[in-house]
Amino acid sequence: MFKRMLSAFGVGGPSVDTVLDSPHALPGEVVTGQVRIQGGSKDAQIEEILLSLVTRVEVERGDHERVGTAEFLRVSAGRKVQVTAGELTTIPFQLTLPWETPISAVGGRELPGMVVGVRTELVIAGAPDKGDLDPLLVGPLESQDRVLEAFGELGFQFRSADVEAGQLHGVRQELGFYQEIEFFPPSRYAGRVSQVELTFVADPHELVVILEADKRGGMFRSGGDSFGRFHVSHEEALRTDWAAAIDGWLAKVAQSGGGQAMFGGRQEQYGHDQYGHDRHGYDQHGHHGQHGRRGPGMGGMVAGAAAGVVGGMILGEVMGDVFDGGDEGSEE
Repeated sequence: MFKRMLSAFGVGGPSVDTVLDSPHALPGEVVTGQVRIQGGSKDAQIEEILLSLVTRVEVERGDHERVGTAEFLRVSAGRKVQVTAGELTTIPFQLTLPWETPISAVGGRELPGMVVGVRTELVIAGAPDKGDLDPLLVGPLESQDRVLEAFGELGFQFRSADVEAGQLHGVRQELGFYQEIEFFPPSRYAGRVSQVELTFVADPHELVVILEADKRGGMFRSGGDSFGRFHVSHEEALRTDWAAAIDGWLAKVAQSGGGQAMFGGRQEQYGHDQYGHDRHGYDQHGHHGQHGRRGPGMGGMVAGAAAGVVGGMILGEVMGDVFDGGDEGSEE
């Protein structure tokens, strides 16, 4: 997307341009593209070409919250790459998206608050040269899309989306973060539920759907959150009446704050105790992250609304340095 002069080689040095074959992808799919290096006035050597998947992550430490870069996949596209003066060198690459890659687009449109991209990093003379980010529009799996459509059918309104660092208790995760998509509940629950958060955790075989209803500020003086967790295979998710399941759960939450759900032969408890704590929803850091047809649903709502190491992630610079697009040597 951006052609960038490699300043490490000085004036007349090579330039690099990373091009994705398609900006659209789904979790579990392979993203392909090319790193195109245009030779400058003299021959040059690039020690290594690194490509990484990056997203924006919120990290909570006590009462403080920091937004940083989460690099959740890194691969080498080439080593000791010789660039001949005046010639174009093309290096093909492929990246397999983790199944837990956050959703950054719904209905082909960007999901507000979400950024996922491919970043190119060149190692020159032993020093890394971080490049620009090529945005990637990661859509929902078909199983996830059915859940999102149910939210639209029930009258939920999109509020926001973000990614939080941490591990969800009782849920097997590959990555050290989870995505939360927040909604305002249907009007019939006004005054009883202030918002509902949705989290997906997927692998090649199973989808975990986690719901969190926030009752703080509503008619419940004691406040607290209630949680629902459903384990289904991707095939079962396509056969599930999610509108009925979600509405039934929320109705019980609004009335009594607890209940049960049975899907795919696996029973899940959900609710809250007198302290507002999820019975199995809090992660090890104290985060409260637990939580069939194609139509306008979620897409319509979105359009209208329109550092350290954590779990293997590399948390880097503030996001403005990464997602604002480019350095002083960039030229579009």
